[in-house]
Amino acid sequence: MSSATGMRVVVTGATGNVGTSVVRLLSEDPEIGSVLGLARRLPDWSPPKTDWDAVDLAAERSDLVERFTGADAVVHLAWAFQPTHDPAATWRTNVLGSMRVFEAVAEAGVPALVHASSVGAYSPGPKDEAVDESWPTHGWPDAAYCREKAYLERALDTFERDHPGTRVVRMRPAFLFKRESASEQRRIFGGKFLPGPLARPELLPFLPDIPGLRVQALHTDDAAHAYRLAVHSDARGAFNLAAEPAVDAHVLGEMLGARPVRLPRTAARSAIAAAWGLHLLPASPHLFDAVLRLPLMDSGRARRELGWQPERTATEVLAEFLQGLQQGAGAGTEPLRGRKVG
Repeated sequence: MSSATGMRVVVTGATGNVGTSVVRLLSEDPEIGSVLGLARRLPDWSPPKTDWDAVDLAAERSDLVERFTGADAVVHLAWAFQPTHDPAATWRTNVLGSMRVFEAVAEAGVPALVHASSVGAYSPGPKDEAVDESWPTHGWPDAAYCREKAYLERALDTFERDHPGTRVVRMRPAFLFKRESASEQRRIFGGKFLPGPLARPELLPFLPDIPGLRVQALHTDDAAHAYRLAVHSDARGAFNLAAEPAVDAHVLGEMLGARPVRLPRTAARSAIAAAWGLHLLPASPHLFDAVLRLPLMDSGRARRELGWQPERTATEVLAEFLQGLQQGAGAGTEPLRGRKVG
């Protein structure tokens, strides 16, 4: 447990988009004594006060209890987005792996569990007003990502009932971007052969304006700040995390100097479904369906109870990310490795 040397925090999925930001902030925090980062592949990166251990949450015997024993908090971020054509594989890592984490937290007697949920856990909702954390979290059942996030919300309901002494925090962030995540997210959603340099405003004479395509974005470092605050606080429950403004074709058009052109949902979905079916596009049409139905989130609770405030607007986040795409930006971990294609 915590001592004169500071708190001990374990972070799963510590080498990904969110994990690298969370580990960096925790390692710079004078109240944190040590950080243990868990990942499938160990990085060359060596932040202060941080040790690494290789763990595959999909494996049935991952000895998590030993790693969690003595921790003041476990921040659970590990998640696999692919393979989208094999939902059983992502279920093993994301759902069964997460439940192993929850069970190990309880067995090791860790006082706090901070879990990475998502806007994707929410049931379909409005695009013209923001919902708070009481909005239903049943996801969009056709999309594996949403189905898995929603299932874990129910698993945490049971966990909280059975382990009332463990403080559980559920973070529900909007879409998270930073410059260093550009190459990883291009590979996850656009495919490893999609040239990043194509993300240049002068190559986009118009933008498809698809009904319902209005979402929220947040800088990954701003989300990591909320995770750090949750580790230190006594807060429990769910917290929405998003920056303003909500992003649609008109906002992007102003950013990029491109003209929005109305495109029917059916045409856009058909194109995505064809590319996904041919294994040319990793992002599935089911996820596209979900994105069109995600509600906008009100982040007021995080501001009031955690003292959290995003430092960057959504447009600043996207501008940084697009620059990272053009430059093939990355970082010194296997998931975030930079690669410029084309």
